[in-house]
Amino acid sequence: MDLALLRTFVTVHRAGSFTRAAALLGLSQPAVTSQIRTLERQLGRPLFLRQARGVTPTTIGDELAHKAAPHLDALVEITETGLDDESSLRTLHLAGPPEFTAERALPVLTELTGDDGQVFALRASFGTAEETLEGLAAGHHDLAISTARPRGALLTATALCDEEHVLVAAPHWAEQIGPGVLRRKGAPALENLPVIEVHESLPFVSRYWASVFDSRPAASGTVIVPDLRAVLACAIAGAGLAVLPRYLCAPALDHGEVVALHDPAVPPLRTYFLVVRTGTLAMPHVARAYEWLQRAAADWC
Repeated sequence: MDLALLRTFVTVHRAGSFTRAAALLGLSQPAVTSQIRTLERQLGRPLFLRQARGVTPTTIGDELAHKAAPHLDALVEITETGLDDESSLRTLHLAGPPEFTAERALPVLTELTGDDGQVFALRASFGTAEETLEGLAAGHHDLAISTARPRGALLTATALCDEEHVLVAAPHWAEQIGPGVLRRKGAPALENLPVIEVHESLPFVSRYWASVFDSRPAASGTVIVPDLRAVLACAIAGAGLAVLPRYLCAPALDHGEVVALHDPAVPPLRTYFLVVRTGTLAMPHVARAYEWLQRAAADWC
């Protein structure tokens, strides 16, 4: 079987589209379509179901991808690293949410890139869970940190750690509410406070309200900034209330720059997953980073 056909097939399977696969491979879409049809004729089975938007693998397609992809990735590893140059340094491409990746993952992984015992070079990119997993499946990243568990056999996920969410605000807002008012009135006691969030849909505040108060927030966002570190800075400046991961706001809580407005019996949690393409843990630099992050996460929970 022609390895070029298998490479095209795996790329289509990961991209979910002939068009996206063609762009990744530097081929025309008709060329990709022709190669997939050739492979399907050789196997005597359809590999994809054509849909209005992209393609969906058949059962045979999923099975072939599961078997072939790790071996193709290993061949790419060999060709990119080189057979004779043992000193060549592999590059690890990491993707994840900006705050967690910057505050947690990168400080840990940079320990593997120093002068003592270099293991790999490191390249990082930030994105949403959907963007990160799509990029990983398409081969743009080697390792991803995601708040969503991927489905299917193409990607393998392991729970990394849980983060606790805390409802915080500058001290003067807590004084304005008054001691005990939130315990008696619940969410209505907060309705007149401005809200700081990362998106107009209020993802963090809505999740907190649903988990703790069994309701939806009545307020809309007063300050919207697409980074939790900026949300924290605005909360410290007194712009309003915010829901933040404890690891991110712990120093501000310790210094009294913000205070926790509520202490629920069961705080809301969000799970982070460490995700790779199935089979790529056979690559030493991916396996080392994977192991290193898991070891560090034991102290994050």
